[in-house]
Amino acid sequence: MSDDSGITGHTRSVVVTTITCLAGIAAGVVSAMYVGTDVAAAESTTLVLVMGAFVLVQYPLYKVIGVGDFGVKDNLYVAFLTFTLWFISYTVLATSTVQLGV
Repeated sequence: MSDDSGITGHTRSVVVTTITCLAGIAAGVVSAMYVGTDVAAAESTTLVLVMGAFVLVQYPLYKVIGVGDFGVKDNLYVAFLTFTLWFISYTVLATSTVQLGV
């Protein structure tokens, strides 16, 4: 199963999963740096905006790589996996009392 970009189905899946996971972790770290890790910061809606930005930034990257033909299921996968990794990484940083600052 190969498309015009020469990326097979399995390679496409690995690329999308890797980028999505790294984007989720990066979103968690950026959220911790930009918003903070204290209780007041954890209640901020800016955290969700940072995570949403990381979801949206992935799509132009996928087009550049040549993996840009996404259906509804693929879009839900990217959003869910990015959210999950963001949530886990931010929660670990917030509960470990790490101080990340700009």
